[in-house]
Amino acid sequence: MIDLSVNEEKLERAVKSARERNVVIPTFRQMKDPAAHTPEVIRQRLRNVGLWDVDSANLFRITWKNEPVRKGGLYGGVNHIEIPSCISGVDARIVALVGKWFPTGAHKVGASFACLAPRLVTGQFDPTTQKAVWPSTGNYCRGGAYNAQLLGCDSIAILPEGMSRERFEWLRTVAGEIIATPGTESNVKEIYDKVWELRKTRDNIVVFNQFDEFGNHLWHYDVTGRAMEEVLRAVMGPKDRYAGVVVTSGSAGTTACGDYLKEVFPGSVLGVGEALQCPTLLWNGFGAHRIEGIGDKHIPWIHNVRNTDLLIDVDDAASMAMVRIFNDPAGIRYLRAAGVDDSFIENLPLIGISGAANIMMAVKMAKYYELTGRDIILTVLTDSMEMYGSRVLEMDAESGTYTETQAAVDHGRYVLGAGTDCMLEMNYQDKKRVHNLKYYTWVEQQGKTSEELNAQWYDHEEYWGSIHRMADVIDERIDAFNAMTGLLK
Repeated sequence: MIDLSVNEEKLERAVKSARERNVVIPTFRQMKDPAAHTPEVIRQRLRNVGLWDVDSANLFRITWKNEPVRKGGLYGGVNHIEIPSCISGVDARIVALVGKWFPTGAHKVGASFACLAPRLVTGQFDPTTQKAVWPSTGNYCRGGAYNAQLLGCDSIAILPEGMSRERFEWLRTVAGEIIATPGTESNVKEIYDKVWELRKTRDNIVVFNQFDEFGNHLWHYDVTGRAMEEVLRAVMGPKDRYAGVVVTSGSAGTTACGDYLKEVFPGSVLGVGEALQCPTLLWNGFGAHRIEGIGDKHIPWIHNVRNTDLLIDVDDAASMAMVRIFNDPAGIRYLRAAGVDDSFIENLPLIGISGAANIMMAVKMAKYYELTGRDIILTVLTDSMEMYGSRVLEMDAESGTYTETQAAVDHGRYVLGAGTDCMLEMNYQDKKRVHNLKYYTWVEQQGKTSEELNAQWYDHEEYWGSIHRMADVIDERIDAFNAMTGLLK
């Protein structure tokens, strides 16, 4: 749960720090509708601030509605693109929210903000004496370290040593300390082990673990879910049908948008995916894979498993092939010859590795349910290719110069030829099997209780509903904090 108990002594220091640094904290209400609720003084500041600048005004760019510009932008509609059928090979419309236009270039900056901000405005986190620890496989610790800088907090980023070079290079500009743990995307336990080591050896840290922080879940339920609804209202015709949303498992934060959409569109599907090379959800399996940013080998504590309808495993070779097609000159030439419009080709850099995986999941879902051109599937482009340029160069080094012929082969094999293998439409017992996997990570290793684990399942509506109702309460605390700083007078 999200604890909002107040520590008056620490709160006083946090207010003083924010006042000295000219930090105003945005509310959920402002993140959902920034055009209507962002204070004018903040708007004026943003006119001269770059999207990635380390400037506290950029807290008010934690929204899906930023103008898609590098500097000086304000707000518009929800950033999204639609994947053409000549790429997807299916008639169903695949619409993807775009994460590139967040500060840091990834939507995880929103999830990490929603974990840190409640503790800051209640005095549970003291920016003058404590450090925020961000364990992650990449984008979450980037977002957390960035938010910490904007909010005047010191930070420690923890991520596997095998993540992309670009991640580490950028982290060095914002994180107070970076700890690289053994392994790659699939080595989450090693991250947890390092966190426990820090807890035992340092008394000035607060850990913000995205896998069990309900702020992560709440942000995607309240902000991402509503953004998706807004996009749907805009793109749906009178005879169109919203089929469902598909997202990779990862920290499970993004799955919460499916919780919201199920309330608005009863009967819609929430599809959750993972790499076939590490089929934890599908087969209780394990392994290593190349889809950076999605985590694996365990079920996050904040995953509301009872709301998951469809499991979709994607071969990481398919995601990497799509990335190569979209980013190699030969691949671009092939796409043009295949009829892809130049206006969409300009958008290809918006699709990162996990975004490619999400598109592949949507393709498989469309085929599984035999969806038509009247059906709409939603998904998310978590980040863009901005953090993965080195991966394209690595593929060139491994397999040689790419050709249009190879691009055609890859597109036909991995995308157009995608089947409905390695999928599971879950019944009650399937869902309970996945939910019960939480026990081994969270109760045996991370100090959670079996009573709360059971409450997530048997008290389902009240347990998750109580979290979903917290956005307004948190906003009240943020408003009170901002009033105490006096910066909006």
